Amino acid sequence: MSKKLAVMLSGRGSNFVAIAETIASGALQGCHIDVVLSDKPDAPGLEEARRRGIDTMVCARRQYASKQEWEQAMIDGLQARNVDFIILAGFMRILGEGFINAFPRRILNIHPSLLPSFIGLDAQQQALDYGVRYSGCTVHFVTNDLDAGPIIVQKVVPVLPADDAAALSRRILEQEHVAYSEAIALVVAGKYEIQGRRVLLK
Repeated sequence: MSKKLAVMLSGRGSNFVAIAETIASGALQGCHIDVVLSDKPDAPGLEEARRRGIDTMVCARRQYASKQEWEQAMIDGLQARNVDFIILAGFMRILGEGFINAFPRRILNIHPSLLPSFIGLDAQQQALDYGVRYSGCTVHFVTNDLDAGPIIVQKVVPVLPADDAAALSRRILEQEHVAYSEAIALVVAGKYEIQGRRVLLK
């Protein structure tokens, strides 16, 4: 049975588009995007989802009295749809323990660095400031520790002498579009086990 994916985004959702196109091409099988959820009613990714015939949900933080109520509304909506995995694709809010614990080892995120290096915001500028020769991206399971979940897939991107944050970000994003679908294929197939922070293929 095809696994249901819920994609959560706050903006244009370029990783969402890449995943949707990989599924449509047949290169990523065994899953489909069941719903796209955003915390921003005007997120361009929502319109892109509708154009593709994918259901959408909006849970704007300002509509709820507390973060807990907001997260519970998202939990209820996603659980009602029986989604198998949640794909964070530029969702620009930090999720709390209540949300993460509702979907243990079922939430994936992508980060524009080779974790555990350069966690948090502006990872590309952090890499440039540190002077590394290589950066990249990491797809990982989400845990209650920021950018610290078990690593599923990483892609390496060289840092060029003329790079600024924008140029490095563009090249990393190209690899994000590849890495995310690879990671989803692995988890959908279920042929892995988690040992500590390592994801081992069976």
